[in-house]
Amino acid sequence: MTTRQRPGLAETLETCRPVPPDKPNILKTLLAVQSAMGHVPATAIPQIAQMLGVTDAQVAGVLSYYSDLRTRSPGRHLIRVCMGESCTANHGGQVLRAIQEHVRIEGGGTAPEGRFTVEQMSCAGNCAVSPTVLIDEDLCGRVTPSDVPSLLKPYP
Repeated sequence: MTTRQRPGLAETLETCRPVPPDKPNILKTLLAVQSAMGHVPATAIPQIAQMLGVTDAQVAGVLSYYSDLRTRSPGRHLIRVCMGESCTANHGGQVLRAIQEHVRIEGGGTAPEGRFTVEQMSCAGNCAVSPTVLIDEDLCGRVTPSDVPSLLKPYP
């Protein structure tokens, strides 16, 4: 089994270079960079702006506006807790607090040992089985605070 190395910033940006008459798409570019690198380094803003032909402020504005974009490298596992209406009504906030307590993160962010990053999401689209937690690409429904330890155990 071979491990595929993630492309660097330059290779990723080259795939996003607009071809005339296309207009630059800042969000698409930032999402591609995050997909390739795990986050969008703040130090990459000038390079992204130059390649797209826009200002640093425009790139920084899009980067700060969208909560799905991150400027820091996430932990080995990304936990996203749905805080949409259905999940909130079904005690999603309690699930979020239980996860934060279990991984020892106050408010959000990355655990000190780098195992987990905890974030809130606006809607997972899984309302029928709320509250919902997304761990990496695994969607978990009807999560209760008491489920948290066993839910996180398979993620080393």
